[in-house]
Amino acid sequence: MQGVSVEYQSSDGLRLKGDHYGDPTNPPLIFLHGGGQTRHSWGESAIKVAEAGWHVINMDSRGHGESDWCPRSDYEVETFVGDLKIVLETLNEKPVVVGASKGGIVALATACMDQSLLRGIVLVDVTPRLEPAGVGRILEFMRSRADGFASLEEAADTIASYTKRERPKNLEGLRKNLRETDDGRFIWHWDPELISGDFQANIQRRCLGLLDEAVKVSIPTLLVRGAQSDVVSHEGVQEFRDAVKHAEYVDVEEASHMVAGDQNTVFAHAVIDFIGRI
Repeated sequence: MQGVSVEYQSSDGLRLKGDHYGDPTNPPLIFLHGGGQTRHSWGESAIKVAEAGWHVINMDSRGHGESDWCPRSDYEVETFVGDLKIVLETLNEKPVVVGASKGGIVALATACMDQSLLRGIVLVDVTPRLEPAGVGRILEFMRSRADGFASLEEAADTIASYTKRERPKNLEGLRKNLRETDDGRFIWHWDPELISGDFQANIQRRCLGLLDEAVKVSIPTLLVRGAQSDVVSHEGVQEFRDAVKHAEYVDVEEASHMVAGDQNTVFAHAVIDFIGRI
């Protein structure tokens, strides 16, 4: 299935790029990737969900992928929520929003602010309580190669070493997650301001506030955790389930924080099963 490119404009004039999959008359579902990722991080999930009868919108968040970087470095959670609402305004019915990590924070924040906008939410390895050691490990990796890579092969080796996954033989998928500079180096496809101390502190602070707000969320909710995640602990899961008592929960074996990347088929099946019942 081939995606159809789409472009939205944020309230502050940024271009937000994405792809549509499936019949536009089908019920909508929006994928929101994590920080430092792009819409291509979902692998085959968007196609699999579209083939299950959904109209999928897979977005690059501001500052990521093919979407514009914000010249004012406005990457507050509420700003990402505002960008999501721009997409919601184009739809004829309420969508399910599937968000990984930062994208999940945006999905939950939107539900806390006005859950009448959404049909349901799927949070992928994120809860209001994030484990500092796991978050720190991710940030250390993101900051470690700020100067980029001399080749796609070097980037592939570095990422494979970090994720403990086998290096892909075809590197064209990786190319979509990197940006080639004029001197031929490959750098991450996101704004470096996203890993600044101020941005990360704001994210952590907003997350903590969401736990109290989440008690009022009554729309269908699924929490998907990577069983090997060091970002979301069992304690964090229990805190969230105590607050959102109706939330369903799936632990994906042999998956870390990058659930969709580690176990794409299992992840997609969990999402399809959930959305088929709401």
